[in-house]
Amino acid sequence: MSRYNAPFEIHVHGDVPLRADVTFAQLQDALKPLWKYAGAKSLADGAESAYEEEPGIKFDAPEHLLRMCWTVAGDEDFRQSLDEMCMSLNELAEQGAAIEITFYDAEFDEDEEGDDAESRDDFVILFVGPTPAAIMQVQRDLLVQDVINLMERHFDGSELSGVVAEIDKLFSQRFDALVNSLEIGKPPRGTGGSGSSGHGSGGRRPRHLH
Repeated sequence: MSRYNAPFEIHVHGDVPLRADVTFAQLQDALKPLWKYAGAKSLADGAESAYEEEPGIKFDAPEHLLRMCWTVAGDEDFRQSLDEMCMSLNELAEQGAAIEITFYDAEFDEDEEGDDAESRDDFVILFVGPTPAAIMQVQRDLLVQDVINLMERHFDGSELSGVVAEIDKLFSQRFDALVNSLEIGKPPRGTGGSGSSGHGSGGRRPRHLH
């Protein structure tokens, strides 16, 4: 790690389907903002996570898939590296995909701070894809999943088709507005999805286990 005493441990998690013609060299270039941030000289050098139990960054060539379960020490400036990475991955992605980013407050200790203390934890989902439509499809699918999971506590799944239809209508309107405004150069970003969003909300997110 290149940053000692960094305020955050930052976990990047997600699988991105890649085009069949994508090479390791292309992927290494697209992910340069990540491994360079970690102080590495190549993807192979920087693919290992800060935690041994995490797979790190893997290029599954037979499946044409980028797998990421990778933690690095860092600060808020890591967000700029993520933006650059997403823009590059758009060019390599075969389908839309979601990438979860969790900022863990490295100095926060639940046992010592007490119940009233709030950590600086944060959580965001970034979306990549070959087209705005592919990105929005992933956003739509995540939102539908979250809404259905929440409402099935009170309603039968068969009663929720109207809710899904309204969600589809909202995304259709958003896509039409995006196309009409020609603001399609940068992928839409979101802070929703499964899990908490924002600082210190609802307890700390558990780490992904493999």
